[in-house]
Amino acid sequence: MTGILVVEDDPQLGPALRRGLTAEGYRVELVRDGTTGLERALTGGHAVIVLDIMLPGLNGYRICSALRAAGLTTPVLMLTAKGGEYDEAEGLDTGADDYLVKPFSSVVLLARLRALLRRSATGTADRSVLRVGDLWADVTSRRAGRGDVEFALTPKEFAILTCLLRTPDRPVPKEEILDEVWDPAYTGGTAIVEVYISTLRKKADAPFATHSIETVRGYGYRLTPRERP
Repeated sequence: MTGILVVEDDPQLGPALRRGLTAEGYRVELVRDGTTGLERALTGGHAVIVLDIMLPGLNGYRICSALRAAGLTTPVLMLTAKGGEYDEAEGLDTGADDYLVKPFSSVVLLARLRALLRRSATGTADRSVLRVGDLWADVTSRRAGRGDVEFALTPKEFAILTCLLRTPDRPVPKEEILDEVWDPAYTGGTAIVEVYISTLRKKADAPFATHSIETVRGYGYRLTPRERP
C-alpha cells in the first residue's frame, strides 16, 4: 500500500485528508507539527509528502529545504492558504514538486498526487532536468533553456513548460494545463492558458526559429522534439 505523510495542523483539514486518502487506498500518516513532520519525513518511508506551510514548530519551507539538503527526493506537494505567485515560487524553490492553494478540490488533489507518484515510479522525480530535443527545464534550480542558451521564465510559464516536457508528443488539453498550473480558486476560462502559451513561445521558440509548441486546434498543445536549425 502506498504510504503518504500528511503534515497539517488544521484540526478539521488534517483528519479530513486522512479519511479521504485512506478511502482511496493509501496508507496515511498524519502529524500536526513541523518538527515531528521533519522527523517522520526523514525516515524515507513514504511515497509522497503532503506538506502545509504554516505549521507550529517548523514551517513547510524549512522542512522542505531540510529534506532536500539531506538528499531525500520523496516528492512533496505543498498545501497553503498563500496563493501569490511569489509564495508559490518560494515553495518550489525550496524543493517542493507541486503546490496547491487552499481551498482545493479533492479531485484535483488526488490527480496531483497520482501525477507525483507516476513521476516518482518512473524515476523522473529523481531527475531534475526534463528534456525534449534541445529544450530543457531543471525543476530543482528552476532554470530553463534551449541547448546551452538559458532564458528566464515566470513561475506560471515554467510550470506550463514542465507540464509539456513531461508528456512529449502527447496533446495536452488546455483544461489539464489549467488544473495542473492554476489553483482551484481560479474561476476564469482556458483563455489564460493561451496567453501564457503565447509568452512561452516568444521565449522558448521564437528566438531560436523553432516551433516546438504546437497548437492542437480545439484541444490544447503538444510539445515536439524540434531543435534549433
